[in-house]
Amino acid sequence: MTILESVGRKIKRDTRRALDKPSEIRKDVAYTIEGIQRGFIDPKDVAIKALSTIATVVFVFVLLIPVYWVLLMALQGDGATLYSSDSAGLIPTDVTFDAFIWVIGDLYIPGAAIGIAIPFTGIEFFMNWPRVYFLQASDYGVDSTSNFTHYLRNSLFIGAATVTIAMSLIVPAAYAFSRRQFYGRMKLLYGYILFTQIGGGLGIAALIALYAIFSNLGVTNNRLVLSIYYAAMAVPFNTWLLKTYMDSIPVSYEEAAIIDGASPFRVAYEIVLPLAKPGLATIFIFIFLVGWMEFIIAQVVLRPENYTLPIGLFMMVDQFTVPWGRFSAFALLYASPIVFVYLFAQRYIESGLSFGGVSG
Repeated sequence: MTILESVGRKIKRDTRRALDKPSEIRKDVAYTIEGIQRGFIDPKDVAIKALSTIATVVFVFVLLIPVYWVLLMALQGDGATLYSSDSAGLIPTDVTFDAFIWVIGDLYIPGAAIGIAIPFTGIEFFMNWPRVYFLQASDYGVDSTSNFTHYLRNSLFIGAATVTIAMSLIVPAAYAFSRRQFYGRMKLLYGYILFTQIGGGLGIAALIALYAIFSNLGVTNNRLVLSIYYAAMAVPFNTWLLKTYMDSIPVSYEEAAIIDGASPFRVAYEIVLPLAKPGLATIFIFIFLVGWMEFIIAQVVLRPENYTLPIGLFMMVDQFTVPWGRFSAFALLYASPIVFVYLFAQRYIESGLSFGGVSG
């Protein structure tokens, strides 16, 4: 089974479990009530579990209060403010989605003119495919919209390019460090440790030098070059992380595959990588966050046509006034992909960070 097939099966299984969860909860509640009535379940145990669950829910609610407050600001639109009590309260009074519509803008399938020619007849047909709208901001009284979709395309391009470039370097490097012995191996590993620490200590001097290098090479305002830089910054730490996880995979699995006649490439692709899914998921999230959330360097080297979402969010901050409703809606939509990706890969991330062994 390849890694793609394994991930596909995991997605199907998780989806099926999520759909079956409500019925499982009902069965558990019915079983608990019946157990208490018949006397084979101690009510004290049920009470302790119920209290611990309530305490956990309360704790999570307290942690989510800032996010909920931002959501309240977004739902109050242009009337939202952080400096008065008019918009305070746990339950919003006047709910409007104008701020979200302003951020998203028009959603549509572009129209097109299609020409069809019948061979050997000289007959041609022309069809005008109309633009199909899923959401039109003007229908909701929103005249002007943001450049969210433009910033989103730039962020997705940089994020995808960063992940692709970094993963193509990290995965083979981590496998080589974990499974191969070669001259200078330990020196390279210690060099990786050095590179993981060197960036944070240079600060503003490194930023100025970086801009000077980009400017002299004529590659400022280049999204691909910026992605290469992000990938280079992500390689040392994430290579160490993935290498450490691969060390926990028993070598006996690979030896058995080699005895069966598998090539080194098949051993790596069909044995090691599927077993290293938690480590791969962890570094995938870390690398994607570099390209998705980095602000300072992107603002220095990019121009408005290539601005990313963090810069677009910063552009909404005025010296005297800030449209808090629109700002909050922009921030929530900007952060939502990270939340969804983490929720999907949470199980793999926790396992990857724990560096647990693989049971045989």
